[in-house]
Amino acid sequence: MAQLRQLRQQIKSVKSTAKITRAQEMIATSRIVKAQQAVAASKPYADQITQALTALVSHNVGIDHPLLNEQPEDKRTAVLVITSDRGFCGGYNANVIREAESLMAALRERGREPIPYLVGNKAITWYKFRDREFAESWKGFSDRPDFASAERVGRRLTEDFLKTDAEGGVGEIHVVYTEFVSMLTQNVQVRRLIPLEITEETLEKGAVLPAYEFEPTAQAALDLLLPNYIESRIFHMMLQSAASEHAARRRAMKSATDNANDLIGVYTRQMNQVRQAAITQEISEIVGGADALADSGGE
Repeated sequence: MAQLRQLRQQIKSVKSTAKITRAQEMIATSRIVKAQQAVAASKPYADQITQALTALVSHNVGIDHPLLNEQPEDKRTAVLVITSDRGFCGGYNANVIREAESLMAALRERGREPIPYLVGNKAITWYKFRDREFAESWKGFSDRPDFASAERVGRRLTEDFLKTDAEGGVGEIHVVYTEFVSMLTQNVQVRRLIPLEITEETLEKGAVLPAYEFEPTAQAALDLLLPNYIESRIFHMMLQSAASEHAARRRAMKSATDNANDLIGVYTRQMNQVRQAAITQEISEIVGGADALADSGGE
């Protein structure tokens, strides 16, 4: 009977866990739609500002800006790592951190010093637990990023890029984030944000970049476009990461719910076997007792 009570308690516990994972799965499912809509809404602006910036630099060869220039004398390199604030999303954060560590190792091989900038409580906790230094951190908006948060991150990175190594600046900025492809596929990406790599690209087959007219001057337009470009790209990457986080959480919670239901089935079968064995034993004892009484009466 003790084993029967233990199995019943285990079934009750697993059912309670399954309710939690099922609720988390439904919440993530409802938020994925909004996250996908946010990604789709931000893409046209990001594409247009990239197109305008590419056209500006491509058609104005003599134009110059600090954010476009390589800085080989600056050996420090910023690595922006975008993770989540919460868990229950499978290997989502582990994949991002692993890719970031791989990038930093490659940068060290090139003779550069990687400086982490962290977005999301999971990355912050990971670095603090290992007593690793990082330049700056932000948290509290990983699942619902807003442009104001991306603006804060972008401004800090831009300010550090414009500084020298002696002033605590960086010569490159890389971003490690997760790109949302579909509900089942999310890929970790590494992008060099600045210095910008602007090339002449065709928009469609046989089409080239349009020749914009900039007022008051192309240089003045570039001064305005570049910071906005950086902030918009970071915002788009954060939105991609948020959609990927919800998709990863939904998949992880669905797997956990399915496993819990399978475990409930196993425990239920074990409980039925124990109960059946107990009933069989009681019947055997009753029959044995009846036979014993019959034998004693016959004597």
